[in-house]
Amino acid sequence: MEIVMPKMGESVSEGTIIKWHKKIGDTVKRDEIIFEISTDKVDTEIPSPASGKISEIRVSEGDTVEVGTVVAVMEVTGESVTESVSEKPEQEKHPKKESKEIEDKPVKKTIASVNELFAVEMPKMGESVMEGTIIKWLKKVGDPIKRDEALFEISTDKVDTEVPCPVEGTVAEILVAEQETVDVGTIVAKISTGEESFVEKVSVNEETVTAEPVQMHDNFTKPISLTPSKRIVGERFYSPLVLSIAQKEGVSFDELERITGTGLNSRVTKNDILSYLKERAIGAVKPVIKAEKVTKSFIPAPEFPFSGEVERIPMDNIRQKIMEHMIASRDTSVHVTSLVEVDVTRIDKFIRDNKDDYLERAGVKLTFMAFIADACIKALRAYPLVNSSIDGNTIIQKKYINLGIAVAVEPTGLIVPNIKAADQRNLTGLANAISDIAYRARNKKLTPDDIAGGTFTITNFGVFGTTFGIPIINQPEVAILGVGAAIKRPVVIEIDGSDAIAIRTIMELTLSHDHRLIDGMLGSLFLKHIKETLEGFEPESL
Repeated sequence: MEIVMPKMGESVSEGTIIKWHKKIGDTVKRDEIIFEISTDKVDTEIPSPASGKISEIRVSEGDTVEVGTVVAVMEVTGESVTESVSEKPEQEKHPKKESKEIEDKPVKKTIASVNELFAVEMPKMGESVMEGTIIKWLKKVGDPIKRDEALFEISTDKVDTEVPCPVEGTVAEILVAEQETVDVGTIVAKISTGEESFVEKVSVNEETVTAEPVQMHDNFTKPISLTPSKRIVGERFYSPLVLSIAQKEGVSFDELERITGTGLNSRVTKNDILSYLKERAIGAVKPVIKAEKVTKSFIPAPEFPFSGEVERIPMDNIRQKIMEHMIASRDTSVHVTSLVEVDVTRIDKFIRDNKDDYLERAGVKLTFMAFIADACIKALRAYPLVNSSIDGNTIIQKKYINLGIAVAVEPTGLIVPNIKAADQRNLTGLANAISDIAYRARNKKLTPDDIAGGTFTITNFGVFGTTFGIPIINQPEVAILGVGAAIKRPVVIEIDGSDAIAIRTIMELTLSHDHRLIDGMLGSLFLKHIKETLEGFEPESL
């Protein structure tokens, strides 16, 4: 049996043997690892398609060959063998001495048409989200899957979440590896929806042997794991092959960082590092100067030597996306921030007096956020321009209110799910919705719909004890409300026409708004409306 270099994706045409796990003469069981390969998309281990003995190894470690190249030959034992799906005549798939015997036996194969494959795309997780990263595949090739069953996990700058399968069937192809980032709309997998679409049956006389599930690639006959080894140095991924070459040739980390990668997502390929070595050998590459020796003219060099250890921690995907999203928001909106102090003493007393009753009667944990959300909705109704977005020179004023609630997710993430049609909910409904989306955000239970379509965002940094902050606008919205901690402090109040000092519960609210659309007057009026709603709270109004 010939073992070929598998195809690891639609754009991958070659692979490099990193390591052989078996040598000539070794026995191997079906699904046991034979060798490891590296491509521009993935580093992975290749399992054996059958049980047998390795009789020949044709490609050495470190060699790069095209997809479909025979890399090894195996003497097969046992009956159930995964056969190669190719255009070769039947005689070429068997030894010559068996060709006459096979010609005398009727052979029937059934493989479904590719028309029965349903394409699963990278979903759009928000209006401003244009790409996503596959964190983990929850199903592998050949696995059955039900409609709405989780197929894979993705990470974007707004959310980490599980993506459900839109149809019922069998996983036929996985086209995007774990930790790979692709654009929204990219086909990441294909689901076979027909009964015969993923099983190859080979009938010889009256005997039928059912082969293992077959991937629909031209030169690939066995499903394999697409889990890449997580070899990340600094902020870039380097394959074991590239790292091995770098180690042998004395290429430092700083040099690796300077090499321009031509692979997927600018990854450094074998050819990239080999080209770099050729240029370095003829002196075409400038020597690397260590960063600690470089001082700018306007920064005086320290008079004492630096001592102490540092740790280089690569950012995870969601932190990188948050960083990119915040920079884009800073560079898009003209941020102006207004601040107001709100006396929430009445609300504080109402919560303390009624929280147990609400929890027992409605199963709701009553907090300040429900009251603030309700006040925001009333202000958005009064000043609908704040519930807008900007498209070039056009104002998109939305007639619906989808209220975003920023949720902190351990260890360093931030997600903004939103409450759809928030203006149609009463105080209890808002409290329920806030609790629900916060729970699902922290437990990765959000759906793409939970993230998309927000019109205005509230971020509550007061939950961590912070009294004041300046939030960054959540694009493509034009304003965001920051909520500080409710703190008791002495303030001056008026009693019967005279000033007096009293202990009141005070909360700082900050409104960051896009000055391209929301000027100072509108921002101040909006914030004043929220303040008056909160301070004018009457329990009887509920």
